[in-house]
Amino acid sequence: MTSTLLTPVKWSVDDYHKMIAAGLLRDRRVELLNGDIVEMAPVEPAHEGMGDAATEHLREQLGYQVLVRAGKAVTLPTSEPLPDIAVVERRDYADHHPYPDNIYLLIEIANSRPERDTEVKRPTYASAGIREYWVFNLDKDELRVFRDAADGDYQTDITWQDDAISIQAFPEVILSVNAMKRLVL
Repeated sequence: MTSTLLTPVKWSVDDYHKMIAAGLLRDRRVELLNGDIVEMAPVEPAHEGMGDAATEHLREQLGYQVLVRAGKAVTLPTSEPLPDIAVVERRDYADHHPYPDNIYLLIEIANSRPERDTEVKRPTYASAGIREYWVFNLDKDELRVFRDAADGDYQTDITWQDDAISIQAFPEVILSVNAMKRLVL
């Protein structure tokens, strides 16, 4: 039997929530991407260290005007990913994860599989209307900045060369790319 004869089941966000509530995914590191439940890559110390540094720097610089959430879900029309960092509207999310209208910036830190973040998540985030998306590639020591979502992709794709960067929603706040890469003790 060939794969062209098989039709995979696409799961809705509601189906995914029911599976979580029923405990079916309790001991699994998974996320919902475009209707598929996929295993998440293992997290290495370098990935966690950069996540800590970036989260701390964003919180210090952006203050109480936003929430900076690390490793927590966001709800999109056909997906419920767990980005490494989400900069979202400051509000209570006890009743639902942030929706696209609540999200200012999503950040992924890639080391073992950067294609997942640049080739799968990028169009997913753009199609959902996520305003801005950054991917830190640890292997290449680079930051890719995606902006201006339209027609299912980002119109701006920049490999950022400077240390200073701002989130489009907060252009007055200057962030340091270097500070987001390494935790200052």
